[in-house]
Amino acid sequence: MPVSEKMKTAVKNGSMVRKMFEEGLRLKALHGEEKVFDYSLGNPDLPPPAALKKTLTALIDEDPPGAHAYMPNAGLTGVRAKLAESLQKAIGVEVRPELIVMTVGAAGALNVALKTILDPGDKAVVLAPFFMEYKFYVENHGGQTIVAETDASFRPDPVALAETLTPDVRAVIINSPNNPTGAVYTDQELQGLAEALSEKSRIHGRPIALISDEPYRRLVYGGTSAPSALAAYPATVAVSSFSKDLSIPGERLGYLCVNPNFPQAEEFAAAAALANRILGFVNAPALMQRAAAELVDESVDVGEYARRVESLGSALTKLGYEVVKPQGTFYLFPKSPLADDVAFVELLKKELILAVPGTGFARRGYFRLSLCLSEDKIARSLGGFEKAMAEALRRGQSGRGDKSS
Repeated sequence: MPVSEKMKTAVKNGSMVRKMFEEGLRLKALHGEEKVFDYSLGNPDLPPPAALKKTLTALIDEDPPGAHAYMPNAGLTGVRAKLAESLQKAIGVEVRPELIVMTVGAAGALNVALKTILDPGDKAVVLAPFFMEYKFYVENHGGQTIVAETDASFRPDPVALAETLTPDVRAVIINSPNNPTGAVYTDQELQGLAEALSEKSRIHGRPIALISDEPYRRLVYGGTSAPSALAAYPATVAVSSFSKDLSIPGERLGYLCVNPNFPQAEEFAAAAALANRILGFVNAPALMQRAAAELVDESVDVGEYARRVESLGSALTKLGYEVVKPQGTFYLFPKSPLADDVAFVELLKKELILAVPGTGFARRGYFRLSLCLSEDKIARSLGGFEKAMAEALRRGQSGRGDKSS
């Protein structure tokens, strides 16, 4: 069967995260699950809150008429009302149920938002390093991706962003807490981005939308808080999911929320609800919507992720790795001892450690570790990190270069 050239290219340039995850499956089959240290995929391993099972059981037992029927494109009305109330309390800004659309995960929400905003040829800006599927999502809707860099500590730079905001830019995508770095943007940093967007919107004569990808907003630690961009900039669409909060990524439940001060907010929400249907998602699963409505304020034990991040971060630093301490998520993004991060990830793989090169997130010279594995496995992997570092230093001292085998 013929495959489009666009999809052939997409497959060739597909996610390094998934490629490493699949390599991990191969290595586990070859060496055994316990001998492979898989830091590749951000696949939450903590159990969901105990309330999830209780809630699902109660909903199944109730099984009222119409429980599995079609619903409004935007999702169940009562669910959106409860979510709006919870978000308003957490964020401190007005959230209206009619401006929420329930989606099939945060990925679904991003695609719905981009389809609503972009005409063919329009551009969207992303801040590097970033989740590389953003590019595919933009291209899904005829758009082009422009990359704005962050600084060495992965903080946003309003000046660098402003330079990318040409008249054909219709949207900017940000992600805080950030995948892959764990950076959390402050109120002041969000305000700086908002000022740059407002100024360019005024110059261009039309608003530039800010799409804020926030699925890790509750996964913060060390006294950090993660403000939502909804409070910083009127033309904001926040997208999120319950995948990380409740540790249910396989249930694919997310949403988008439109700032009520967004120009023509009601028109945007109506178009997003239709985009939800046009894209084939139609609705997020009814049962999980009802469950989430009862669990909007629940979360997994974030302290467990914090302990893992602190433990591995400290250990890697002692081994000579450079690590910018994250403030949230369950990721570490250390600097690669080799300039060629892909080559260094291959050294780790020889030690049965699966990591993702920073090149896969548009930041060469780093690598990402997803700490969705037990503290015991993290501890047992340290010897492999030490050997990989020693080999990287040996190559550098011998002058063999990064690409030698």
